[in-house]
Amino acid sequence: MVNFLAITFRDLLNPEFYINNGGLWVMLFIVFAETGLMVGFFLPGDSLLFVAGIYSQKLIDKLIPGGTGSDFLNLIILWILVSFCGIIGNMVGYWFGKKSGTYLFQRKDNFFFKKKHLFDAKTFYEKHGGQAIVFARFLPIIRTFAPIVAGIVQMEKKKFIYYNVIGCVAWVFLMLFAGHYLDKFFIRKFNFDLKKHLEVIVIGIVLITTLPVLYKMFFGKKPSSHQEDI
Repeated sequence: MVNFLAITFRDLLNPEFYINNGGLWVMLFIVFAETGLMVGFFLPGDSLLFVAGIYSQKLIDKLIPGGTGSDFLNLIILWILVSFCGIIGNMVGYWFGKKSGTYLFQRKDNFFFKKKHLFDAKTFYEKHGGQAIVFARFLPIIRTFAPIVAGIVQMEKKKFIYYNVIGCVAWVFLMLFAGHYLDKFFIRKFNFDLKKHLEVIVIGIVLITTLPVLYKMFFGKKPSSHQEDI
């Protein structure tokens, strides 16, 4: 039984905390909330999925007692469930942005909402168009607000769904499978258990997933003035 009064902010940023205390259903809600609810921007998305790949057997046990008997099948089931929640979360964010319009840009900051994050996502979207929905999946905070901005600027729904599905499926696949098979590889080759060094792993994931996209964002070629925005 979790003592909610003893939960610290550090716990909320620790992906293993959710795996051990909430399991599959909490993890699925977090994936949804990170993009479907603006208050989810601080939740551990990339690192949570990476750790979920390591603990895939434990998570599937919650759904299928005893598991499936196959690590690969466990990962496929997780891939489908998590992708579905991520896709729906983005759709909720898109719908909210489409309905709220410019109201969000006039809203005052509070603990759960920072206007700066919204402007960052808008700048990112304007530079990369529809591809920003794919890129944003690999960027903490940006992925929370990118679908909202897409809704605000009235991106065509079919195009949004297309980029949403591609981005989410690719993101979940890379994080889950990397977590599972890298853990096995390091134990087999170096006797190095990733589960005992999760803080270092989380930092590494943040750097790996954000630096390439940030480089493209700030140092990539600017689109020509006649280039059509998606």
